[in-house]
Amino acid sequence: MIRLLLLSLLGALSVHAELAGKRPNIIFLLTDDQGYGDMSCHGNPVLKTPNMDRLNAEGVHFEDFCVSPTCAPTRSALLTGRHEFKNGITHTILERERLTPKATTLAQVLKSAGYTTGIFGKWHLGDEADRWPSARGFDEMFIHGAGGIGQTYPGSCGDAPGNKYFDPAILHNGTFEKTKGYCTDVFFAQAKKWIESVKGKQPFYCHIATNAPHGPYIARPEDKALFNGKVEGDDAASFFGMLHNIDDNLGLLLGKLKEWGIENDTLVIFMNDNGGTAGVKTYNAGLHAAKGTPWMGGIKASSLWRWPGTLKPAPVNQLCAHIDFFPTLAELAGAKLTNDVKAQVEGRSLVPLLENPNAEWADRQLFTHVGRWPKGEPPANFKFANCSVRTARWHLVSEARGGNPQAKGKAKAAKQAAPSAAKTNAPHWQLFDLTTDPGELTDLAAANPDVVKQLTAAYDTWWESVQPLLINEDAPLAAENPFKTLYLKQFGEK
Repeated sequence: MIRLLLLSLLGALSVHAELAGKRPNIIFLLTDDQGYGDMSCHGNPVLKTPNMDRLNAEGVHFEDFCVSPTCAPTRSALLTGRHEFKNGITHTILERERLTPKATTLAQVLKSAGYTTGIFGKWHLGDEADRWPSARGFDEMFIHGAGGIGQTYPGSCGDAPGNKYFDPAILHNGTFEKTKGYCTDVFFAQAKKWIESVKGKQPFYCHIATNAPHGPYIARPEDKALFNGKVEGDDAASFFGMLHNIDDNLGLLLGKLKEWGIENDTLVIFMNDNGGTAGVKTYNAGLHAAKGTPWMGGIKASSLWRWPGTLKPAPVNQLCAHIDFFPTLAELAGAKLTNDVKAQVEGRSLVPLLENPNAEWADRQLFTHVGRWPKGEPPANFKFANCSVRTARWHLVSEARGGNPQAKGKAKAAKQAAPSAAKTNAPHWQLFDLTTDPGELTDLAAANPDVVKQLTAAYDTWWESVQPLLINEDAPLAAENPFKTLYLKQFGEK
């Protein structure tokens, strides 16, 4: 009996080591502006997402997973393992969306471990050639520009001129290709074509970042028709139609993995990049607020990990975040991190939780700041504007102008424009106990002054630590979008 117990204990202790360096193929699907509630397994009464639900049911799903409030910030944290401000990213436009060249990316680390890497869809971390994915560790690059197809802003952030969701021009390894079809279908088709060309030769990392369901809300007519009359307004119907299309494409991809015989060798990960937008009026999973806010409705995300035959389906209730993505995949790939990269990464490997969802997990502090202060303004003037501190139990939140969530109701999704220039040099902290109040309805700050004091001190320390790394704040705007320049040079069109 004692021998059996010892063997069982040794087996339990060895699994973590077995997962480390197991080198699965990795497919990462990241949707744009889908909220936590925009999934049927999370209770959405209108939208049906059978393939996302399948990932949830057949894999490890993280129930308390935090991301950043907007697009580029989350993407930089995923690819570097640290907070976006430490990557120089404080906005989604105006040169403040560009990932610092000094950061080492996940793609570079995976390449060093023998992986081949490909990205399909949205990048949004710099549209200049020296900041493209091809310069940051990706072997295969098939992307649109800016934060969305057809977007253009002053400076370098912009897509090919006149680009549309249907038949978009896509930058493929440095040359534009005029594609045919709906953007999501195009990205998945290209990703599958690439996977088929590399599978079996070496492990691969496939990064599929859809433009959908980001606005403008343009769905295939047959997908939108499924929701006409079932939700309020055309935008919501198109939004859900876009998600239905993503779910269909996910199902086709899962089918291909089985057909190719690599299903059990492939880890498929699904996430959304920030809080919800057009779908929150229909359903927001009981969360307060939406994209572009520091509330849970702005930063709570889905995080689904499916690896048949290796990961046992289970929920994880520990507090985890996007900054944990980098060290987790690095460990699974058996990558050897340099001392500089180890110093860069502030997230934790999720490998212990992937193996044992009930593994010990120390409490932590996660910091959120929406950023997006007006260009040229001192960041210090907006230190307490739209920020928060998370622990496993508590959420300390300060809005730009304070306010009580009970009175304010659901916040509108943030616009691309910078927030009001009203300076916020003093916080208006509100405190919520998420274990009993996940909807953030009751402010407990006055009843818990010691908690407020402790988390405020931690926030002050964090704020000071990121100031030297805000390198994009005074960057001059480029004369023209690089994607536009390259497109006109290639096609001679306007």
